[in-house]
Amino acid sequence: MEYGHERRGAMTSSSLAKPIPRVSLNWLLIAQALVIVPFALHVPVALIVLWLVCSFWRIQIFRMRVRMPGTWIKSGLLVGTAGGIYLARGSLIGLDAGAALLIAAFILKMLEMQNRRDALVLIFLGFFCIAVGYLFEDSLLWGLFTLLPITTLLAALIGLQQSGISSKPAATLRLSAKLLLQAVPLMILLFLFFPRLDPLWSLPQPSNKALTGLSDSMAPGDIAELSKSAELVFRASFDGPLPPRNQLYWRALTLEQFDGRRWSQSSRAQVPDAPLWRREGERVSYSVVLEPTGKPWLMTLDVGQTDLAGVRQMSDFRWQRRRPIEQSMLYNAESWPDAVRETVLSDGARLQALQLPAKGNPQVREWAADLHRRHPGTDDVVDALLSYFTSQPFRYTLKPPTLSANSIDDFLFGSRAGFCAHYAGAMTFALRAAGVPARVVAGYQGGELNPDGNYLTVRQFDAHAWVEYWQPNVGWRSVDPTAAVAPARVEQGLEQALAADEEFLGDSPMSALRYRHLAWVNSIRMGWDNLNYGWQRWVLGYQGQQQLQVLGRWFSGFQAPVFAGGAAVILGLLALWLFKPWRRESDSQLRLFNHFERLLARQGLKRQPGEGAQAFAQRAAEQLPAHAGAIRDFVGEFEAQRYAGADGSVGALRQRLKSLRRSLPWRLSAVRGKRP
Repeated sequence: MEYGHERRGAMTSSSLAKPIPRVSLNWLLIAQALVIVPFALHVPVALIVLWLVCSFWRIQIFRMRVRMPGTWIKSGLLVGTAGGIYLARGSLIGLDAGAALLIAAFILKMLEMQNRRDALVLIFLGFFCIAVGYLFEDSLLWGLFTLLPITTLLAALIGLQQSGISSKPAATLRLSAKLLLQAVPLMILLFLFFPRLDPLWSLPQPSNKALTGLSDSMAPGDIAELSKSAELVFRASFDGPLPPRNQLYWRALTLEQFDGRRWSQSSRAQVPDAPLWRREGERVSYSVVLEPTGKPWLMTLDVGQTDLAGVRQMSDFRWQRRRPIEQSMLYNAESWPDAVRETVLSDGARLQALQLPAKGNPQVREWAADLHRRHPGTDDVVDALLSYFTSQPFRYTLKPPTLSANSIDDFLFGSRAGFCAHYAGAMTFALRAAGVPARVVAGYQGGELNPDGNYLTVRQFDAHAWVEYWQPNVGWRSVDPTAAVAPARVEQGLEQALAADEEFLGDSPMSALRYRHLAWVNSIRMGWDNLNYGWQRWVLGYQGQQQLQVLGRWFSGFQAPVFAGGAAVILGLLALWLFKPWRRESDSQLRLFNHFERLLARQGLKRQPGEGAQAFAQRAAEQLPAHAGAIRDFVGEFEAQRYAGADGSVGALRQRLKSLRRSLPWRLSAVRGKRP
């Protein structure tokens, strides 16, 4: 009936077994494409081919050109797909393999789907695939893109319902977008207030995942290769003014072992034994959003300190997590650049800091011994080495000539051309040969200031190596021989250091960083980077400690009732705007009949699905005999105006409703007490 309230959109058991409407199938095919395409870089290529084949097959089934696959074909596809994933990933366990299996199930379910129940399973599986995608990619661009598959999946879900718009593609899409917008306030509330819990499960991360970055060992050409990459490493913002660029040395790890070609970490550096140091000078407070590196090291200025859970300071002053960094992470840190570090060195640490191969580079050994004889003081030896770098025709370049087995000899007394790793490695070798404990520090230097957000962006081409040397009662001190040869590298950056001789990011012609001289290109690049930084800092970084700090500020003192009251008002206004109770029914007669239903519902009488007005009135009159006349008068007037075409105004119908409302008791117990 016209005034009926049957749940026409509800999906019963019988309706779930019905065929899938064409509109819903179309949206499912589009949604599947939007879900799967971003996974193309993370799943075997064969799965993309399988998806294309299954989609074409599904379309042909709908066109009645082919039949549904039989049990043997479906079983063969399932076994073959699982076997292919095992061969491609070497396992069926882990993030990559698990995601590939999930996408495979999402693809094959489309081919098996026969009725609305199967379509529901496919839709829910699509939502789960979108969530899994955040394990691979969590950028702002990915977050915006996921709105597309979510909207189309909702449109497919709407198309499955038994409603008037289920056969209209544009109408289902509009409704799905509207539902998504209506969910935004609840989503924001859950994001702000729902407790951040540590994951109750974890997946083994792929060991062969290709990540560009510093390694735990270094040869002269390694950092030169990193300098060809513009990949983001981390962003850092400071609580106060930014330190001068020549003080921005971001420590990652320390390299103390030399085999004649490569510098690597020593076993001593792996010991989680925090070294002794004393705070001196001004403190620098900052926060870092670190990109996935596949390594456990954090980036901090010297000497760094952080309260991040699961992080410990190692014996060489670096900070390290127990697990590799596989996802973007935010942490706060404090540093004291003038701190006094380890004024007393153990015998084992001293021997490690003086380690040299038994043979090789005889010229440097002899020259360093002579420096030691002529300059007995440690600082004097360091000054003599720096003076040698500035007085000789050394050249800073990403393309140094090939060196022989005696690479340090060739570099210092032959080619005199190299990158920061050449200078740091050669100076450390010479200091050790002169009896001065020293080691190579690898990390990043500098960073690009984003004026829109007032933060630093550090990229792979900012990779750098410098030297630490030790002297009694003074401790470890840092020195950068590269700054003596190419001061522009430290004061201005790699681009300026190479401007005269080499092309910056020559292997990346499409990188926007190469066009920083164009104001409009640079402005767009900076603005987009600022948006991504805000997304990482305030959305991805809104975890346990930060959530507690933010909520603590909001709900402290006088702000608590103001915030709670403001939130209640905003939510109330949103609820009014979304539900629009004053526009529930535009038909005056139906609106009054709805009031009649709610009035009797307060007395414990609810109209049953499919129950007509006359039958409902008869049942109500039997249970409320004292008010039977008023009930029959209202329903009689309603039917007369609605169906018999009788003359009568809405006012008359409203007046009969008021009479009934005045005669009914307010309390339900009073009515129930009169019943037999």
